Amino acid sequence: MRSYRLVGTCPDKVGIVARIAGFIAEQGGSIIGANQYEDTETRMFYMRYEVDAGSLDMDAEDFRAAFAPVARDLDMDWRLTESRRPQRVVLMVSKLDHCLADLLHLWRSGDIDFDPVCVISNHEDLRPLVEWHGVPYHCVQVPPDGEGKQAAFEETSRLIREAAPDTIVLARYMQILPPWLCAEYPNRIINIHHSFLPSFVGARPYHQAFQRGVKLTGATCHYVTEELDAGPIIEQDVIRIRHHDTVEDLVRLGKEVEKTVLARGLRYHLEDRVLVQGNKTVVFS
Repeated sequence: MRSYRLVGTCPDKVGIVARIAGFIAEQGGSIIGANQYEDTETRMFYMRYEVDAGSLDMDAEDFRAAFAPVARDLDMDWRLTESRRPQRVVLMVSKLDHCLADLLHLWRSGDIDFDPVCVISNHEDLRPLVEWHGVPYHCVQVPPDGEGKQAAFEETSRLIREAAPDTIVLARYMQILPPWLCAEYPNRIINIHHSFLPSFVGARPYHQAFQRGVKLTGATCHYVTEELDAGPIIEQDVIRIRHHDTVEDLVRLGKEVEKTVLARGLRYHLEDRVLVQGNKTVVFS
């Protein structure tokens, strides 16, 4: 079913739900999904409504124009998206293939609806896998430091701009993006961190977790910001660690939860289920 997703945030007050539902009804629209949440601390209201596009005698642009005065009255930050248009996604990866392979499988099987416009890597290792799926592959090697590293990220940025993505996914891309590149795509770069944030940020988190003797570890899907591994969290999950597990066991177990958490977080993002407020998120899962 083709649908429109109306997503918004505004200061909370009495009558918002009635106002939104009434507007949709006035247009002849049929609501097929509704989520709303009031944050009692910030007094902010969050909503996601899904409307059957076939029930409306208007296209998306007409809907936006008609709803704009309502949004102004409510002081609402909002957007309207169309389910029939898959988001353009750039996937970025280094050498480890488990997250990338899982996303490509989910895409080919139709289990997640998106358009993988290209894969960008800093190694050639995964070119055969990606090209077998019929997806363009670009390799931009990133030197450890110096002018060469800056040039590499400028080339990476150029490739991203050419691809014109809606979303960028770091599917175990083991490079820290420069702040200027992060700032170009606020709340549009999704990363999988192979640990349970906010603990064990940065490199080798499983080794950090092993040294700390944790009994639980996991993975965190989050938006990328200029501060390393500190962006708004979309999704997390954990695995139990036993006293006799080695670092290698943590890495092996972690791979399973990483790909699951990344796929789940990406799905929530693509379906407009994630609303960001500061460094926190409301997720209508």
